[in-house]
Amino acid sequence: MAQTIRRARLRGLKKKHRDILAQEYPRFSDAEMRNRRKLIDNWMDEHDLDHVLVYGAWMSGPAVAYFTGWPVTVEAAVIFTRGHTPAMYIQFYNHLPECRHMAWETEVLWGGERRTIPAVIETIEARGKPNPRIGIIGAMPLGAIQAIDARASALIDLNGAFFGARLIKSEEEVDWLRIGAALSDAGYEGLRKGIRLGHNERDLGNLVERAFMPHGGTNLIHFFGVTAMANPDCCVPRQWPLTREVATGDVVFSEISANFWDYPGQILRTFTVGAEPTPLYRDLHDTADAALDAIIAKLKPGTHATELVEASSMIEAAGFTTYDDLIHGFGGGYLPPVLGSKSRPAGPIPDITLKPNMCLVVQPNVSTPDEQAGVQTGDTFRITETGCESLHNVARGLDRVDPA
Repeated sequence: MAQTIRRARLRGLKKKHRDILAQEYPRFSDAEMRNRRKLIDNWMDEHDLDHVLVYGAWMSGPAVAYFTGWPVTVEAAVIFTRGHTPAMYIQFYNHLPECRHMAWETEVLWGGERRTIPAVIETIEARGKPNPRIGIIGAMPLGAIQAIDARASALIDLNGAFFGARLIKSEEEVDWLRIGAALSDAGYEGLRKGIRLGHNERDLGNLVERAFMPHGGTNLIHFFGVTAMANPDCCVPRQWPLTREVATGDVVFSEISANFWDYPGQILRTFTVGAEPTPLYRDLHDTADAALDAIIAKLKPGTHATELVEASSMIEAAGFTTYDDLIHGFGGGYLPPVLGSKSRPAGPIPDITLKPNMCLVVQPNVSTPDEQAGVQTGDTFRITETGCESLHNVARGLDRVDPA
């Protein structure tokens, strides 16, 4: 039964999305990749750079995948120099065959045993003038930065420029995000349909991942808040699962993101277990729904970030607050604008105005000021030319499940 539900959910994707899913290694078009490489050329012109170095390690480093198509495993460093094919040094040696198969117009080389940065430096020195100007993208270790800095006239931090470029998605990226959203929906449906009395939060994570992994999804996050409505002790989903068992009268609120390569969705939903919501939880979720509706009404080109925070003011008017961020950009990282509510700011409100093909997660985590009770609802949204669209296909609302 659950398998039928998962298949039906993914059947909602268009044929082109199913074709992407069916590829041996899903790839972006040559035109898409060339447009990405043009960003490197533009930054080299803007900052008078001789090289751009893109770095990632230990399964982290979105710029490596963005510019080459290779998801970082242990370590990857890519050197871009005009007039040369980009060279990517990776670890470990046994990762070379697959990387060479996947990387787009990139020479893939072994960094040598624990010698990735020395190999990078040798290539930089062989490619041009001494003391070059080098742009850096990625979180590099201090020792690596110091070694490269010793051989450069200047290091230019391009991380802000890179993440700024990721704010506006291409049409191909939106297609991949739709797949990530569908896989995330499948994860939530796997949780909702599979939950049983006596399950603990580790079991819930198993239900979520089993729902999307057969379709090529991988886990980004699945966070759960599980607590008794009559005596709550949790206001925001936990990042690490507990062994507490699910019982009748509980409330479960979840935050689920399945990745399709580096393109996830994010769905947030709340349901009660074998009982109607208590008045407190009904009020919490009604307030969260009202805040979500008010924010959605503002999700359109030309809206400033301050207007999105202002739209959530009914949370405080109802006597509640938030704990999690209210809104954040998504797709290629945890992107601006990162916004909190009036009673729980996420820092200074950035000077950002919404534009078409921005993608944001709106996730009102309405909670009590004593931090004992909370709910969560929300989706990933794409800004369109005239408004917005949710990338998800799961009904909103405070649900109830009646597991055995």
